[in-house]
Amino acid sequence: MMCSENGTKGLAALRRAVFALFAGRCAWAAPAGPEKFVRIADVAPGVILEPRYYSTYNFTGERLPGYDRPDMALCREAASALAKAEAMFEARGLRLKIYDAYRPARAVEYFYRWSLNGDVRMKSYFYPKLDKSVLHLKGYIALRSGHSRGSAVDCTLVDMKTGRELDMGGPFDLFDERSHYAARGLTKVQERSRAVLRSVMMECGFKGIRSEWWHFVLKDEPYPDTYFDFPLSDVGRLDTIGSE
Repeated sequence: MMCSENGTKGLAALRRAVFALFAGRCAWAAPAGPEKFVRIADVAPGVILEPRYYSTYNFTGERLPGYDRPDMALCREAASALAKAEAMFEARGLRLKIYDAYRPARAVEYFYRWSLNGDVRMKSYFYPKLDKSVLHLKGYIALRSGHSRGSAVDCTLVDMKTGRELDMGGPFDLFDERSHYAARGLTKVQERSRAVLRSVMMECGFKGIRSEWWHFVLKDEPYPDTYFDFPLSDVGRLDTIGSE
C-alpha cells in the first residue's frame, strides 16, 4: 500500500515538473498570426457552430482561456477545404456541425493544468470509466494540440430534414475506446454515419485519426510546426477567403 501511494505521489510530481517546463504563458507558442486566419462563419456560412470550449459544457466544466467570443476560426487553407466539404454534405442533405477548430495554445495549457487538479464535476459526462489521473497518461490530455496550428476541426453531421445529429455511436470528447473510429460494438448505422463523415472530409483534403471519430486535420497544413496563441476575438471578419 505504501509503495503504491509513494508511486502515485512520485508520478504526480513528475507530471507537475514536466508541465512546469511548458508553463509561463506558452512561451513556445507563436506570438502572432490572426492575419493568417478566417472566421468559419465567413467562409462556410452553412456550417453549424457549437463552440464547446466557449461554453461550460466540456470536460473541464469551464470556459477556456482564449475563447473570448462564441466563434470559430481556421487558417485560410483549412477554411477553404472546409467550405468544399460543407457543399458536398449539403448536396447529400446533411450539414456539418463544428465543436472546435482553432484552439489557442493557452487553452491547451489550461487542459494540462486542469488534469492535475481534483475537479471531477464533468466525469460522468466525459470520462465515466476512467480516473482523471490517467487522462494524460492515456493520451487524452497533451501539452500541445494540432488545433493550435489552425488546421484541425472537431465535427459531426446533422440531418437537414430532421435537424438531428447522425448517430455516431458516442458523443464528442468522450474519453473512451468507443470514440475510436473503428470501435467495437457499433451498429451498422453508426458505422455508416462515421464513414460518411470521414469519406467526404478526406475527399476535401483532410485526414482523420484512429482515436477520435470527430477529429480531422488538413493533410497539407501550412503551419505544421507553429502553435498560435491569439484569442479568437483577434480574428477579423473577411469578405472573401483571399482578402488581406
